[in-house]
Amino acid sequence: MKTMSRLFAVLFIVLAAACSEEGATGPVDIVWDRDMCELCKMVISDARFVAQVRGGPKRKVYKFDDLGCAVNWLNGQTWAGESATEIWVAERRSTREAVIWLDARSANYVSEPLTPMGYGFGAQVEPVPGAVTFEQMTSRILANVPNHICAKH
Repeated sequence: MKTMSRLFAVLFIVLAAACSEEGATGPVDIVWDRDMCELCKMVISDARFVAQVRGGPKRKVYKFDDLGCAVNWLNGQTWAGESATEIWVAERRSTREAVIWLDARSANYVSEPLTPMGYGFGAQVEPVPGAVTFEQMTSRILANVPNHICAKH
């Protein structure tokens, strides 16, 4: 009986370690119409504009319904500039069945007339006339902080 108890204890520890986000990398699956944006608390439903940030002391994943929400939220995190912080954005032609994740720092951003929270940027791999870089997009979003629809002015 003692051996069985020890076996279950070891199994529990192994499973708990496997479920930990520490050391993990990359984006995670979105549970459509269930997961909520970390900033605005809206449900995530549009695959074309979803974003994720992985970082902080425990390498936790934070999900967002609009890249602008991610930029605003990340702007308030002390660990935002750390090299280990990952920012992922869906390519603007993604679908719920096939999200194409891009490293947000190397994506190109084009104007989109309608995004979930009105920030107006869609991400894509290809550079096209009028596209802006991550740094330019971030500067435009943060130019008028607080600028979030849910922010208290």
